[in-house]
Amino acid sequence: MRIARTCVQLAAAAAMLGTGLGARAADEGPVKIGVLTDMTGFLSQALGPGSVDGARMAIEDFGGQVLGKKIELVHADHQNKPDVGLATARKWLESDNVDAIADIGNSAVGMGVQELARSKKKLVFFAGASSSAFTGAACSPYGTQWSHDSYMFANALPARLTQKGDKNWYVLAADFAFGQALAADTTKSVTGAGGKVVGSVRHPPNTSDFSSFLLQASASKANAVALANATTDTTNAIKQWNEFQMGGKGQKLVALALLLSDVKALGLPVAQGTVFSTVFYWDLDDKTRAFAKRFEARNKFMPTEAHAGTYSAVYHYLQAVKAAGTKDPDVVRAKMRELPVNDFYSDNVKIRADGRVMRKSYIAQVKAPAESKGPWDLYNILETIPPEQSWRPVAESECPLLKP
Repeated sequence: MRIARTCVQLAAAAAMLGTGLGARAADEGPVKIGVLTDMTGFLSQALGPGSVDGARMAIEDFGGQVLGKKIELVHADHQNKPDVGLATARKWLESDNVDAIADIGNSAVGMGVQELARSKKKLVFFAGASSSAFTGAACSPYGTQWSHDSYMFANALPARLTQKGDKNWYVLAADFAFGQALAADTTKSVTGAGGKVVGSVRHPPNTSDFSSFLLQASASKANAVALANATTDTTNAIKQWNEFQMGGKGQKLVALALLLSDVKALGLPVAQGTVFSTVFYWDLDDKTRAFAKRFEARNKFMPTEAHAGTYSAVYHYLQAVKAAGTKDPDVVRAKMRELPVNDFYSDNVKIRADGRVMRKSYIAQVKAPAESKGPWDLYNILETIPPEQSWRPVAESECPLLKP
């Protein structure tokens, strides 16, 4: 009996030792962060090198070390191809000892990375990918979403404009999952605010000629025409709206997913008057202006939503690692949700259980050329929307992490 008890005690001690060694093994080596983004494609101006430098600036501002070890940064181009992005993420997580992946940008790439990170128990921070499914049906305890999403794009702005008198809407949507989701959420938002969608039409992705679609929108006599598309589809539609001088007919153009890089590419004479929503603008206050000045000096352009979001995610992650005293992902993910997010555009921001970073959003309008005082003075901020009105309510969420 004494021998048996001794064996049991030895086994228990070995198990405890193994657990301790496992925890220590998880902390061996540097903290390593990978920025997976579009470096050369159609999203590269909104994401790309700027997101990489956003992460680099966060690491530098943190001091370059955590837990007594150097912080390493790697990056790769997913080429907007889900298979390329997934292969890169797998190599990083399985072979290269990357602890967390940031940015991503492309939602199709992001879905595969979300599931891989879940299976590997590694952290992923979405700063540019806009699908609300990342914190909805596809939510993960290891994933967090730091910037805009499709719900925010389609909800806050249409509801506000409807309440202020733009009761009749026409929706021009890209004929793929993102555009259809935007259109559906916009319709729900408008009708919920007492308005009506009087017509809608879908266009193929990468459309160059929007004339027939815009003429249909004009003929509807809607107060507002919503563009439920993105990137080149959005900019092409805005260009042709301007060419047809449709803004002079009393209709308001609402670009649901307009980005800073889009406005800069269009120029104020073309984009002026366009209304949209955003979670970040470099000229919000003194703190955002100070960050933007540093960023511009390094990159020769102002930071976008994704660049700011990547910085915010990486900096908060490093704070959580330091506070936890370990880089163990299960401990760190809990600490990230426990600690408020504080940085140059985040003031005690909470992270919800589904991974949604509950920051404010803004309704903005592109300035007229005569209003602009500089090459990046592009927006007027019309209204600030509180977090609880910016993001999908818990009661409407499909995320099991929010269920009792």
